[in-house]
Amino acid sequence: MRMIALDEVVAAIPDGATLMVGGFMGVGTPEPLMDELVLQGRRELTVIANDTASPGIGIGKLVTAKAIRRLIASHIGLNPETQKQMIEETLQVELVPQGTLVERIRAGGCGLGGVLTPTGVGTVVEEGKRRIEVDGREYLIETGLQADFALVQAFLCDYLGNLTYALTGRNFNPLIAMAARTVVVCAEHVVPVGVIAPDHVVTPAPLVDYVIARA
Repeated sequence: MRMIALDEVVAAIPDGATLMVGGFMGVGTPEPLMDELVLQGRRELTVIANDTASPGIGIGKLVTAKAIRRLIASHIGLNPETQKQMIEETLQVELVPQGTLVERIRAGGCGLGGVLTPTGVGTVVEEGKRRIEVDGREYLIETGLQADFALVQAFLCDYLGNLTYALTGRNFNPLIAMAARTVVVCAEHVVPVGVIAPDHVVTPAPLVDYVIARA
């Protein structure tokens, strides 16, 4: 793990990168990273996340800045700007049932090719996907998801990079930290090794590449 300045780590994220972003309606989303991506004018991003929050909050900042080319999410209902760009076809949106999205990320993080789920069989969700029968029941094959970068919000991070999360901040963050080639963390508190008890570590240090240094 390396401590790094916010502007330096975002400068290493190129246009066109695939990002997984933690959070649920902005809770657990690393806001400083969202702000810096907008400030540096990043474009053509693919974003994998639960949602796009709302204008001015979390991933909503990237949507308003038109930084996203493709979005894979479970819902966009509370962000009218996301809906507008989708209707105008300036933003490609793949809507995925929430449980399926979680499992696709988990599969990608575990090195699995995908998962089988009955969710979506016989609906528009099935379009373009393979169907398989197991013990007389129909399932869709949903492929695993991975990303170039995972942008993670943690509550505590120690000097090795071990992470823990607070309340609903522990939503998508631990999963995306497993499913990206480079993991970048914004931590509310950076603490000495030992403050986080070993059995309280949620994301272990070997998964973490960069932690944002406080200004």
